[in-house]
Amino acid sequence: MPIDPTLPYDDANIFARILRGEIPAKTVYEDEYALAFHDIAPQAPVHLLVIPKGRYVSWDDFSAKASDTEIAGFVRAVGHVAREAGLAESGYRLLANMGQHGHQEVPHLHVHIFGGRQFLEMVPRER
Repeated sequence: MPIDPTLPYDDANIFARILRGEIPAKTVYEDEYALAFHDIAPQAPVHLLVIPKGRYVSWDDFSAKASDTEIAGFVRAVGHVAREAGLAESGYRLLANMGQHGHQEVPHLHVHIFGGRQFLEMVPRER
């Protein structure tokens, strides 16, 4: 069920629990700004999630409140994870759902990295 990203951060959300080590994750990368791990319900041959270590509900919350250092660290972590997964040469898709219309289901900012196959156009071109 999509969440309301205007609500305060919920420390009980699944990604907060993963960050605290309460729930295991198949981690592929971790630094002071981000944690990356395999999605438990992959939608592509490669489907990774990258989450910031800070308490940010959504992309909107993160872009408004995170420090420049946190933003740079998180964006660099996303790129690093994609490169380490071998996706840079063939390409990949990034997705960050935001709010109800974006169908965000976990109230902690997360970026999906999809790769390992050809994806359809997001919006079909007029012919």
